[in-house]
Amino acid sequence: SSPELLLLTSFLLHVKEDRASPARLVCDNRLIQKYIVEAKDMEKRVSQCQVLPALSCPAVLPLVDFSLQQWKSKSNETKRREILCDLALLVGAAAGAQGQVSEDCGARQLSQLYRHANSFFLLLQTFSWEAGHWEPSCSPHSMEQTHITSIFLTYRKLVQGKLRFFFYDLAKVLCK
Repeated sequence: SSPELLLLTSFLLHVKEDRASPARLVCDNRLIQKYIVEAKDMEKRVSQCQVLPALSCPAVLPLVDFSLQQWKSKSNETKRREILCDLALLVGAAAGAQGQVSEDCGARQLSQLYRHANSFFLLLQTFSWEAGHWEPSCSPHSMEQTHITSIFLTYRKLVQGKLRFFFYDLAKVLCK
C-alpha cells in the first residue's frame, strides 16, 4: 500500500467520465495531514542514513517559504501554478540527486520523495480554472544546494505550507 498509489487511487475514484472532481480529495483534510506526516518521516529517515555524499551537481530547489497574507490574496489558479513550478523543481532535483547517490538508504528515500512529489505534480495538473493546461514556463525563486537533506526539507515545507493551505482554500470552495 504505497502512498503515491493511495493518492492516485483516491483521485481516480473521484474522476467522472469526462471531468475530474477534486472535491472529495480535498474535503477530507486527513489526507493532507497524512502526507505531511509522511514528508516528516522521509526527512527523518534520510537524516538517519549513514554518510550521505554531497551532491557533485547541486540540486536546484524552489524557495517555498511564503507570506500567508500574500498567499491569501492570490487566486486558486495562481496558487496552483506556483505549486506546480515548485513541484517541477523538486521532482527534477530528486531525479538528479538519485543519479548521484549510490548509498542504499539515501537512494530509497530519494525514490520515495520523487514518487510523492511527482504524484502531486500530476494531480495538480488536472485541476484547472483557466482554459488550457499548465506549461512549464515558470521561473520560481530558487537556490542551489549540495546537501541531500535540503531536498527533503524543501519538500516537507512545501507540503506543510503551500500545498496544505491550497487544499484548505479549495475545500472552502468545493466542500460546502
